[in-house]
Amino acid sequence: MSTQNVISRKTILDIKKMKENGEKIAMLTAYDFGMASLIDEADIDIILVGDSLGNVVLGYENTLPVTMADMLHHTKAVVRGAQKALIVADMPFMSYQVSPQDALANAGRFLQEAGAQAVKLEGGKEQSEAVYKITSSGIPVMAHLGLTPQSIHQMGGYKVQGKKEDAAQKIMSDAKILEDAGAFSLVLECVPEKLAQDITSAISIPTIGIGAGVHCDGQVLVVNDMLGMYEKMTPKFVKKYANLSADIKNAVKTYIAEVKKSSFPDDEHSFK
Repeated sequence: MSTQNVISRKTILDIKKMKENGEKIAMLTAYDFGMASLIDEADIDIILVGDSLGNVVLGYENTLPVTMADMLHHTKAVVRGAQKALIVADMPFMSYQVSPQDALANAGRFLQEAGAQAVKLEGGKEQSEAVYKITSSGIPVMAHLGLTPQSIHQMGGYKVQGKKEDAAQKIMSDAKILEDAGAFSLVLECVPEKLAQDITSAISIPTIGIGAGVHCDGQVLVVNDMLGMYEKMTPKFVKKYANLSADIKNAVKTYIAEVKKSSFPDDEHSFK
């Protein structure tokens, strides 16, 4: 009887254990089969199917127009491409804000229909009932505080959150409330480094920072940003590890030139 090597996927218990062991967590977004395959082969810990696809894939000004159908479609593709990483799907605008019951029903679709292992939603105390409802039903939830892009109009733009003492205290309070509600991890976006450090020390679940300094338990970036593929906006917290926009444009220009002068296809790329 032959045996095959079974690839084990990371679970939320693995992610929690990484915090306990002091091992940093690396998370990136992905929106399609190809990118998910590549970053999974590179051993990324968590893949987030972010509603940031509204900006970098669908060309919207913000994440608000992204629908459940969009998110389910892209999550399915990512799940097919990644075998090792924990896959978390973003719950889009108005998929969880109406009622905890709606939130549970929509969260369940990401696991049942799309094959994700967890969902992410934005908001603090006001969403704690939804977080509790979802987690109590066996669906892991990653919470998200600080700059929450789905509330961009209420926040008045993409600004650092928690700079004033009362705002910092609210984020700290919300973090503890979300932990108590059952969230397995917490994204902290665009908050002062010291506040992120204090929250990371104050709660037992892992914190994952984006523009929140080095003291979080892990980090996340939009993959299109860190690969230099999205040129419309580059936030301060983005480090570009490649410049694929230039590489792609140069490759396309070379292809066009070779087609125009009939040097492609050559004998190597033709059938005789």
